[in-house]
Order: sequence, then structure tokens, then C-alpha cells
Amino acid sequence: MTEFLRTAGARFRRIVTGTVLCAVLGISAAQTPPSLQNATRLMRAGLEEANRGDLVAARRDLERVVRLAPQIAPGHSALGSVLLSLNQPSEAELELRTALRLAPGDVPTQISLARCDSALGRHAEAVILFREATSKSQDVVLSEAEVLAFAVSLSATGDNAAAMQLLTSAEPSFQNSAPIADAIGVLLAGQGQSSAALHYFDRALELDPNSNRALYHRAAALLETGQALESVTSAQELEARTNPPSFDVELLLGRALSATHDDSHALTHLRRAVGMHPELHSSGAQYALALALQASGDSAGALPWFARVVNDGSALPAEGNSPLINYALARVQTGDATGALLLYARALEEGRDSATLREDYGAAYLQANKVDEALKQFTAGIRLEPNSALLHYDLGLAFKLQDNLTEAVPEFEKAAALDQSLPDPPYTLAIIYMQQGRFADAASSLRDVLRLQPENGEAWALLGSVLKDSEHMDEAAEALQHAIALEPDQPSLHIQLAAIETTKGNKERAAAERKIAADLSRAANEHQRANFALRSGRALLAQGQLDMAVLQLKTAANAEPALAEPHLLLAEAYTKQGKTAAAALERKEAAKRTNSVTP
Repeated sequence: MTEFLRTAGARFRRIVTGTVLCAVLGISAAQTPPSLQNATRLMRAGLEEANRGDLVAARRDLERVVRLAPQIAPGHSALGSVLLSLNQPSEAELELRTALRLAPGDVPTQISLARCDSALGRHAEAVILFREATSKSQDVVLSEAEVLAFAVSLSATGDNAAAMQLLTSAEPSFQNSAPIADAIGVLLAGQGQSSAALHYFDRALELDPNSNRALYHRAAALLETGQALESVTSAQELEARTNPPSFDVELLLGRALSATHDDSHALTHLRRAVGMHPELHSSGAQYALALALQASGDSAGALPWFARVVNDGSALPAEGNSPLINYALARVQTGDATGALLLYARALEEGRDSATLREDYGAAYLQANKVDEALKQFTAGIRLEPNSALLHYDLGLAFKLQDNLTEAVPEFEKAAALDQSLPDPPYTLAIIYMQQGRFADAASSLRDVLRLQPENGEAWALLGSVLKDSEHMDEAAEALQHAIALEPDQPSLHIQLAAIETTKGNKERAAAERKIAADLSRAANEHQRANFALRSGRALLAQGQLDMAVLQLKTAANAEPALAEPHLLLAEAYTKQGKTAAAALERKEAAKRTNSVTP
């Protein structure tokens, strides 16, 4: 609050006496006018008030000083320093420039004016003033606020090395300065060294646990280093401290929650942030909201937000062409391949080429049924990233769509070898091997799938079929039993198992499996019949065709006895027909049934 006194205290003391004021004006002390005497008194009072931290009172008295003695530079300089401490740099600048005009080259005034320029975003001018002032004498010592302002302007003009040197050399003089520690962390984070920055943010919070600025920077650095849960914790603590809610905090918390896949809460905070600043300069919040909507599965909802970021002049330089790529992906996800292709072409023209861009671009061409163009994009992606399992898999799919298995199979095999955690390449290979009669290879690929997805009932069923065709009956039966355990309502699995038991000579087991298959088929047919009848009954009831509605609803009730809805609708139909007793009976039947889920 009063660092301006330390940097310019000696200069301010020059006007405490009327004698000095008179000397400046070229008059004798005996001729000192009352206005200068008042100026002296008010200057002394203003300095004392500033020393006590009462900057509002200091401003009031120093404004009277400059009115009474407008020719005296220290009065303007002192008022400018107080205004700067009150965070009013525009007003401070007027006083400080007046002081420099009256006393050119005054070092403390130059330093204060440099702080003004820094606060007003005129960083190049600030650096020039800081360097000129500090080069005049080795005795010039910057205050904490001046060091921070100088470092900010150095960094803003691209001289991060000088900014870091300034802060680290000043750190020993301010060993217990949370702002200095925080500023070093900010500089490191800006250079992509978020892990190293966390040490300084933690240090700043040790020195000042109430520093919201350091807590914000710590939460942001945690998010950048992939520690999303920890980032959420810090951001939530910061949100609890912030009243009224802050745009920056809401945006950070929304992004951190999105990174933890807590889509519902993330969207709440991101929408709140966008609502605080709907104008274009909040494109970062709009982009974060679009990404969160896309991640939550609402790609259609994300489209207008992506469009605002991409098309409304809301450039996000740090993101490169990622907004265009994600916007295009949302188009693909909503079935608009044509619109996506235009966006991918623009992304390729305006930003950095990448394997991911080529992969997504090719997928859009596949959706548009332009397989030749998709092949070109996947091939270009592989040139950029030869060991991308996903790109080799996509290229294999494109070849397969052309019925070119000669080219497709090696790509699938390469994808499976490059990333053994992906289940899709071995599964696709298994299908191809089955079609080619390569049963041993198909079985091996399916076992690779099941090591990754032991709960994949379809893969167990395919393995059973492959082993059966290759006459490994015991293993086939075991695989089919796994499939049945996972998908107990599939009649085809029991039919296959019955065939195996017949081959093995187990007639009774085969008969039992055939009976299960028949029962399941009958139940499936009844369910289908009930489903059709119930939907038909609903429609007829809505149309007022009560007799036909009753007929269909009775069919549904008989086909699916456990359902409550047919009885509820029958009660409604009977009520409309005036059959009160029948309606009451149906309502009683509905109440008995616990399963009221509509098929």
C-alpha cells in the first residue's frame, strides 16, 4: 500500500517546509503565501496518511496540494503514486507525466510511470522506462510491486529470460513474498513448465494461504499436468472463497470437472461462465463448453458453440486448428459428413498438419462413402505417424470396404501388433479369417479379443462357432457356455450347443438345449407380439377406436402377463365405454404387477 513512499521518500520530504517551496518558486521565506503554507501542511498530512495505509484520505489531501502548488513536481508525483496504489493507473498517469514535465529525468517518477504503463498494457513503453530508470544509478532498488510490474512487461514483450532473471535475483530480497513466488510460477507455467511451476505456487500458498491468485494458478497448473481431480479440489476451494462468482474460476472449474468426465457439473459451471461474458472475448469459455457438450455425447448441442468460436472472429491462437477439427468431428458425429469435410479442409489449410487430423478427415470421407479419398487421408496420416495403430486399422477398413482383403489384412495385422490393447483389430481379423476358412487363425484372434474383453458374449459365441467348424467340439461347447452365461436369451447359442452335443452323441443334452432354444424363441415371439399389440392399442385408444383398442390391449396382456401397462390402458378404455366394473378390475390387475416398463 505504501511502497511509493520507500521509493521516493527522500524526494517527498523536500517539500515539507515552506522554505523549500519558496526556493523552488524563487521567493523568500518571509514572502511565503498562505497557499504554500497550506500546501506544506497538506503534503505532510497526505504522506502521514499514506504511511498509515489510509490512501483515500491521502488522495484527498494530495489533490488539494496540486491545486495549491501546481508547479511543484513532488506533489504530482506523490498523488500519482497514491492513485497507482489505489489501482487507478489512468488517473495516476496524468499526475506522473505532469511531474516528469516539471522535473525531467526524476527516477522514482519514471519508475511509477513505468508501473502505470505496465498496468495499462503498454508493456514496451514500460520496459523502456524501467530500464532507463534503473540504469541511471546502482542505488536504485525496486519495490516488490515494481519488480512484479517490470517482470510482467518483460514477459509480455517476449523477454522471458530477463523476466526470470529479474524475479529470481529479487527473490532473496523478498524471501517471504508470496507474489514473487507466484510470479515465478506463472512465468514457468507460461513456458510450458507447469510441473516446476507447482513448487512456486505451493510456496506462495505457504507464505500466504489466503492468496486466491496463487490458488487459481495452482489449480490451473494441476489441470495442465493431468492432475484433474486435484485441480477440481483447488478450484472448488477457490470458488468457495470467491464472492461474487468469478468468470475465470467458473471456467477453470468447468474445465477441470470436464477432464474428470463429470459432465453434468462441468456443464453447469461452463454455462455459468459463458453467461457472465457472452461476448466474443470469452471464446475460451465457449470452446470449453462446446468440448464438454461433445464429451457428454451431445454433439448436436455443441455445434452452435463450435460455430461461434470458429466463425465469429473469436480466434484462439493457443489452440491452433483444434477448434476446427473438433467442430468437424461434431459434424461427423451428427451425420453431416459434407459439412465436416469442408471444415477439415479449412483446418488443414489454416493450421498444423497432424496424424489425428488426417485420421478424422479420412473418417469423414468414409461416412460420405468416398473411400478413395479416405485412403489418401489415412495414408498421409501414416506418413506423419508410421506407428499409429488406429491409422493402420482405419486404412485396413477402407481397403476392406473396397473388398481388397489383400491390402486390408496386413494393415489389420500391423494395427494389432502395434497396440495389443485394442480389441477391434483382432476381432476384425477373426471375421476375415473365418470367411477365408482360416479357423485356427480366427480362434487365435478371438482369444486375443477375449483376453481384453472377457465379458464379450458375441466374441465367445464366434469362438464357439469357429471351434465347432474346426471340429474342436469340447472347446467349442465350453466357449458357447461362456456366451450363454453372458447372453442367456439368445436361442441360436443353444441351437449351436445342441448340434455339438448331437455330434458328441449326447442325445439328452442335445434335446434339452433344443427345448431351451424353442422356449426362448417362443418367448421372443410373444414379446414381439405383445410389443406390437400394445403400441397398436395405444394408438387406437388415442384415436377413440375403443373396441379395437380393447382387442389389441387384451392381446398384449395375454402375451406379456407381467406387464402392468396393458391393464392400465384397458382400464382407461373401459372407463370411456362406461364399463366401470371392468375398469376397476383392470386397475386391480395393474396394481398387482410390479413391472410396468413399456416394451
